[in-house]
Amino acid sequence: MLKLKDVHAYYGKSHILHGVSMDVKPGEIVSLLGRNGSGRSTTVKAVMGLVSSQGSVQWNNQELLGKKPFEIAHCGLGYVPENRDIFPKMSVHENLVLGQKGGKKKPRWSFDDMYRMFPRLKERQHVEAGVLSGGEQQMLTLCRTLMGDPDLIMIDEPTEGLAPKIVELVGEYLKELRRRGISVLLVEQKLTIALEVSERCYVMGHGQIVFEGSPADLRANTAIRKEWLEV
Repeated sequence: MLKLKDVHAYYGKSHILHGVSMDVKPGEIVSLLGRNGSGRSTTVKAVMGLVSSQGSVQWNNQELLGKKPFEIAHCGLGYVPENRDIFPKMSVHENLVLGQKGGKKKPRWSFDDMYRMFPRLKERQHVEAGVLSGGEQQMLTLCRTLMGDPDLIMIDEPTEGLAPKIVELVGEYLKELRRRGISVLLVEQKLTIALEVSERCYVMGHGQIVFEGSPADLRANTAIRKEWLEV
C-alpha cells in the first residue's frame, strides 16, 4: 500500500533522513517510534510532500514524490500534524465540514460517527474551535482528517500533552480505524499505546530505521529500547 524506499529528506542544507525504507500494508497499524529529533515527523512530512525529498514514496504503486500535498491528499492519504492546525475562528462543526472531500463516492464517515467517538465534540459543535482545550482540539483534528475519507491516515504524536482519559479516547479511536480497515502510520513516543494498537513497529534513530518488528519483538529487545527509546 504505502512503501518508502531509500528516502532522503532535507531542511535547507540539513540532511535529516538518511535512506529510510519502510511500508504500511492495507488495514495495518504501524508505529514509528524514536526520540525527539530522530526523524519521525520528517518521515510523514516527506510522504505528504511537505519537505524536500529524494528516493521513492509509492502509494498503491503510484509514485508520490514530486506531487503537491493536496494532490497526495486526493490520492487517499490523511495527515494529522502534531500542531493540530485547527481553524480557531470557525466552529467545531464548520471545521469538520472543511475536512470533507468532494466527489460522488459516499464517504465512510459521517458527522454522527465523529460525535459518537468523541461526545464532547457534539456538545461543543457550535463553539469556536479556538476556545477548545488542547485535548478537544486534538479530537477535532483527528475527526476532521477522517471526514476526508482517507484509506491511510498518518498521525503525528496524537497523545502529546493529553490527560490520561483523553489518551484512552485516542486509543479507542485508533482501534475503530482498524475495525473499519483504515491503515494507520502512528508517530508516537508513548510505548504503551503504540505497542497496544500496532501490528508492527519501526524505531528511528539519527534519521534511519534501526529496528523493525512486532510489538512483542520490541518488548523483548531491551538493547534497542535502551539505546533508542528510553530516557
